[in-house]
Amino acid sequence: MTGRSGPSWAVKPQERSRRVLQALREDYIRHGRSLTEPAFVSLAIYRFGRWGLSRRYAVSRWLANKVYGLLKLLILNVTKVWIPPQVTIGSDFHIIHAEGSLSIHPDVVIGDRCGVMHNVTIGTNMGPGAPIIGDDVFIGVNSTVLGRIRIGDRVRIGANTAVSTNVPSDSIVIGSPAKIYPRLPIFAKKPAGPGAGA
Repeated sequence: MTGRSGPSWAVKPQERSRRVLQALREDYIRHGRSLTEPAFVSLAIYRFGRWGLSRRYAVSRWLANKVYGLLKLLILNVTKVWIPPQVTIGSDFHIIHAEGSLSIHPDVVIGDRCGVMHNVTIGTNMGPGAPIIGDDVFIGVNSTVLGRIRIGDRVRIGANTAVSTNVPSDSIVIGSPAKIYPRLPIFAKKPAGPGAGA
């Protein structure tokens, strides 16, 4: 997985700010070029909160945290998209429909180019530890991904699926409890020869 750039005192403040602005620009384009799109607004608040955590001085971190708290109170209670600033998100994260709730635990790590539908929970499962999600993962509507588990790259999690075990890369996961299938299941293979399956 790439795109893991948590708060680092080695990065110059100007560079951190440039990265935040670039991420916001990409979020804006990805979410319909609308400043009122709930998904974009929620991600903008997440980006601000994460930027605030990286402030060098305690006073500026405190001030940024207070502003983030106010935005969370006034706006995130409306959008119902809860992405704490401690969450690590890779590039090109896409909230596909911000029409319901999205809740992500602070310890979650999400890879690049991941798409999440509405009414999704990604978090703990009655104990410590949160999911680590790979690159190019899709999570369908009304799904949960819970516990100290690892979701591989290019995984597709179907709607109404409850995932609480590791999932290998290039898999499809459906059902509750989840069942894991290879991306190209056996029934999708072409017949072996002429007249097969006739």
